[in-house]
Amino acid sequence: MSSPRFWPILPAAGVGSRMQADRPKQYLPLQGRLLIDHTLQVMLSYPRFAQLVLVLSPADPYWPSSDYAGDARIIRADGGSERCHSVLNGLVALDGLAAADDWVVVHDVARPCLRHSDLDKLLGNLADPGAILASPVRDTMKRGRVDNGQVVIDHTVEREQLWHALTPQVFRFAQLRQALQTCLAQGLTVTDEASALEQLGLTPQLVEGRADNIKVTRPEDLALASLFLTQS
Repeated sequence: MSSPRFWPILPAAGVGSRMQADRPKQYLPLQGRLLIDHTLQVMLSYPRFAQLVLVLSPADPYWPSSDYAGDARIIRADGGSERCHSVLNGLVALDGLAAADDWVVVHDVARPCLRHSDLDKLLGNLADPGAILASPVRDTMKRGRVDNGQVVIDHTVEREQLWHALTPQVFRFAQLRQALQTCLAQGLTVTDEASALEQLGLTPQLVEGRADNIKVTRPEDLALASLFLTQS
């Protein structure tokens, strides 16, 4: 019996409103290239990935300007209203290609600083029900509440065993599809794939990854990502 294959899915249908830019953040310039092209280079140059699914807005006018717009290794899928809908559409695009026990590797297109060494750690010792890259919380954590229109500290949260969820997040093709469909049927909009597995009562593994695997969300993140990309 052949070994399970790996299928990356990159959701890239968001508009990135917090960047305050004139285009989605994945198409902003970063060290002379589009941000999305840095991420695609990382994924497409990884030896275990033969193809990937890129989930784009159906009316995306910027994709043709990508260095990878004509790459035959990229399977396009249409984005949905939320991330979970987009990832599910990406899974549907793999019908007839992926086996039930193949691994799906979901990665944020806005994380261009992912290293192959972290992919090696994440994919090297996979076991059911899957795993995610994560970074231990190092700062003191506060829970806030609104009081007379101001956000004030409600209490300090114990940071031990708290982790920042990163991507990639890796799960079996059939199980992730079932988890997302179940959540959507129940009206639950999950913000990452691990949350969908958790709703089924499953406990994915946390694999410690590099803290420089940042998600570009705000304007200042571009400068930070540029710095990290210059480091070996």
